[in-house]
Amino acid sequence: MLVKLQEAGADALTAPFRPGLRSRRYKTASLNTQRPAEVIPVTTRDGAKLRVHAYGPADGEVIVLAHGWSCALEYWNPQINAFAGEYRVIAFDQRGHGESDSGTRVFGAEQLADDFSDLLDAVLRPGQQAVLVGHSMGGMTIQAWARKYPHQVRHRASAVLLATTAARQISHRATVIPLLNEIVPNPQSVARVLFGTPLPLPGGAAVNRIAKSRLANPGATRDQVDFGVSIVRSCRPSVRAAVARGLVELDVVDAAAALTVPTTVVAGSFDKLLPEVHSREIADNLAAAGNLERYTILPTGHLVNIEAEHAFNSELHRVIRTARRGPAAVAG
Repeated sequence: MLVKLQEAGADALTAPFRPGLRSRRYKTASLNTQRPAEVIPVTTRDGAKLRVHAYGPADGEVIVLAHGWSCALEYWNPQINAFAGEYRVIAFDQRGHGESDSGTRVFGAEQLADDFSDLLDAVLRPGQQAVLVGHSMGGMTIQAWARKYPHQVRHRASAVLLATTAARQISHRATVIPLLNEIVPNPQSVARVLFGTPLPLPGGAAVNRIAKSRLANPGATRDQVDFGVSIVRSCRPSVRAAVARGLVELDVVDAAAALTVPTTVVAGSFDKLLPEVHSREIADNLAAAGNLERYTILPTGHLVNIEAEHAFNSELHRVIRTARRGPAAVAG
C-alpha cells in the first residue's frame, strides 16, 4: 500500500509537466515533433488503449518504431522527420508510457510480445509486412514477440533493426551507475531498488551533464542530451519503476532463432546502460541461427538514433533496401 501511495504521489507531482517535456522545441530541427498524418486507435487484448501515430503516405512502405524504457513515440522524431516524406512511419507509446494506458497486466516479456502482436494486427493490412525497428526495450519487445509468435515473423516483418538493446542479464552488465559492475557486482536486488523506485527525475544543467557522461558519448550536443533527458522525464515515475522491475527478470535470448528475416544489430561503443556485450551476444546468436544480416557499432552512448542520427538513418535506409530483396539477403 505504501508503494502504491508513493507511486500515485510521484505521478501526480509530475503530471502537469509531462506532455510539455515531450513537445519541446529545439534548434536542431530534426528533434522537433510534427503532426501525425493519422491517429490509429489500438486497444490491447486486456483493454489498454495505446497511443499510435502514423506519419507519411498511407500507401508507403511501412516502418514500425518501438521505443525503449521511459520513453515515448517522440523519441523517434529524428527518424519520423527523416522518413515520413516517403514511408508510412508508425510510432507508438508502449504500455504505460507517454499517453498509453497502463492496463492490468504485469510488465514483462509476455506482455511486450502480446502488445506488439496486437499493435501489428491493428496497423498492418492482411499480408502486409513492415520493417521493424526497436531501440533498447523496443528491441526487447521485438525479440519477445518473435519468441512467442514465431509464425508471425515472416508474415509481418520484412526486416528487423535492433538498436542498443539486450536479451538478458540487464542488471548484471550495466555500468551506468559508477562502480557497479565495473568494480562491484550489481545484484538484481540492488538494481530493483536503484531503477525500480518511483521517484520523479529532476531537470537542469547538472542533470544533463550527468546524463551526458552516463548515457551519451562525449561529443553529444546540448540539444541531443536535453532532448533525451526530457523524453525520459516525461515518463510516469510509477511506470518507469514497474517496467524496470520487470526488465530485471527479462530473458529472451532464444529469440534469435525465431527472427527469420534479415536482422541488423546496432551497438553503441560508449553505451553504459546496455553495453556492447549485449548487442554482440544477440548478433552472435542470430549468426548461429543464420538470421544475422549485419552487425555494426557506432560511436555513441545508449541514444544511438539521436547521437548518430545521420549514420543511424543511413543504416535504416540500408535495412529497407535489404528488406526489398527478401529473406535471401541474410548474410549469416
